Amino acid sequence: QVQLVESGGGLVQPGESLKLSCLISGRDFSIYDMAWFRQTPGKQREKVASITMGGVTAYADPVKGRFTISRDNVKNTVYLQMNSLKPEDTAVYYCNAYLDFGTGPYEFWGQGTQVTVSS
Repeated sequence: QVQLVESGGGLVQPGESLKLSCLISGRDFSIYDMAWFRQTPGKQREKVASITMGGVTAYADPVKGRFTISRDNVKNTVYLQMNSLKPEDTAVYYCNAYLDFGTGPYEFWGQGTQVTVSS
């Protein structure tokens, strides 16, 4: 059974940093693209950052220069380093990954982790 488990969320003050982690557990799959999304009440889930199997990254404009996505293919983990956090970064952050079990990639989501930026 595949699970995506996020960790690292919490309450921080503006200007501080947090690092989110997402561990993908299970067996017999390859991990394709991975991404982090975020969602606030009443709004659509938005993609924050993504990273391909080959390590090519992309970022949403609001987080460019502040957030860094990375992946460890040995540990089946994707990270999101968030620096210079702002109150508008407050959201539930979700890990997303496409996994291939040999029959084509399937999309999986984590359960989400709350990030709150407030003074």
